[in-house]
Amino acid sequence: MNNPFPYSLDNKRYHTWNYYLKTHYGTKVCKVPLNAGFTCPNRDGSKSTGGCTFCSSLGSGEFQGASKASLMEQFEHGAQIMHRKWPDAQLMAYFQSYTNTYGPLEKIKECVEPFLEREDVIGICIATRSDCLPSEVIDYLNKCADIKDIWIELGLQTIHDYTSERINRAHTYEQFKEKVQELKDTKLKICVHLMNSLPYETEEMMLQTAKEVGKLPIHALKIHMLHLIKGTKMYQQHQKAPFDLLTQEQYVQLVVKQLRLIPPHIIIQRLTGDGMKDSLAAPLWTLNKTQVTNDIDKLMAKLNVMQGDLYE
Repeated sequence: MNNPFPYSLDNKRYHTWNYYLKTHYGTKVCKVPLNAGFTCPNRDGSKSTGGCTFCSSLGSGEFQGASKASLMEQFEHGAQIMHRKWPDAQLMAYFQSYTNTYGPLEKIKECVEPFLEREDVIGICIATRSDCLPSEVIDYLNKCADIKDIWIELGLQTIHDYTSERINRAHTYEQFKEKVQELKDTKLKICVHLMNSLPYETEEMMLQTAKEVGKLPIHALKIHMLHLIKGTKMYQQHQKAPFDLLTQEQYVQLVVKQLRLIPPHIIIQRLTGDGMKDSLAAPLWTLNKTQVTNDIDKLMAKLNVMQGDLYE
């Protein structure tokens, strides 16, 4: 295999999460998703109601569900599933559903600290929003990072405030950037979520999002295709006034262009997201994740391009 990309153990021409984990920890690592019972400021009326228009009632944690089990019960169940497939894998606790720093500091501590004490947990991932990270929470999590690796996963989706307002994010890109600047002076690792094919965004807008976020002092990105989930506000809007969704071919071509704009040191944790088959209305091609990532690999090889080769 002749792969010119330096951050690779296989045929990938982008900086994969798998490469980072295996070179950093020396082994397979799995995230165990958790639902800690938080909510979001654009759900409870603090900033808005209804949540992001693309988000289901489960708050982007559909595979975890609205669990009534304790965090430890959820973790043990998830760990068993992971170890059936990868017996020797190490584990990360992944607070996935809703906004997991939107609450009192004491609640956050109650959620995080049991996992700091577990020897079988090598890191903790916390999905949240940039406007839900007050300085006292950042200071606490930064101290936790002396014990375990702490990843902060920030939902952004787009740099375009008009789109953000349309999808009810209830924060601006400028507010997001300010929080990233605060986080960069800590030991916390930053992963940012981007979403392609949001309503009425052009390819140029999506490329601009990737390019600008790639300039920020972050460690990783997750890139997703928009999922139209049955019952969401966006699904209802699409039923009344359909907007275009990217085809698989368009998505693959777009992601390759985005990767070329992102500096090679940034880890790409995901290039396509998970959708529950029963609740996914469109696009159904996203259910075949392997085919999507394979097509990205093939196109990058065909064009002889790689992550960051157009980064300025």
